[in-house]
Amino acid sequence: MKCPRAATAARRAPACEWQLYLSETRLATYRSWPFTEGCMAEAGFIHCPSENGPDVVQCFFCFKELEGWEPEDDPLDEHRKHSSGCAFLSLRKNPVDLTLQEFLKLDKERTRNMIKKQISQKVTEFKEESERARRDIEKLVS
Repeated sequence: MKCPRAATAARRAPACEWQLYLSETRLATYRSWPFTEGCMAEAGFIHCPSENGPDVVQCFFCFKELEGWEPEDDPLDEHRKHSSGCAFLSLRKNPVDLTLQEFLKLDKERTRNMIKKQISQKVTEFKEESERARRDIEKLVS
């Protein structure tokens, strides 16, 4: 599943991307969220609703998408359970307190995660399209 809001955020000019490190920026993505949104933003998630998935969220850092939230779910626990290697989860400082060197190192990893996610989506799209083309060719041959 793709997260249009995250994709839009990721395509913004580099000067704006750093704002996703701020909880307030992530919190602003929660419109018509059925549960308490503050803890979702604190856990690194942005809200990416769709017609079929009104409760889809995505970590701005590792790009892990989760849905099917229940009121008693703990966003940090769920994030750790589904993406234990997310560097945002092990961040010991508030992002605004990072040195430039620390921030750049962290953001380099986030960028790597974003590229991996984009490549994975493109590979999936290619496989789906090639399977469609294969079926069409087989119909023509038979």
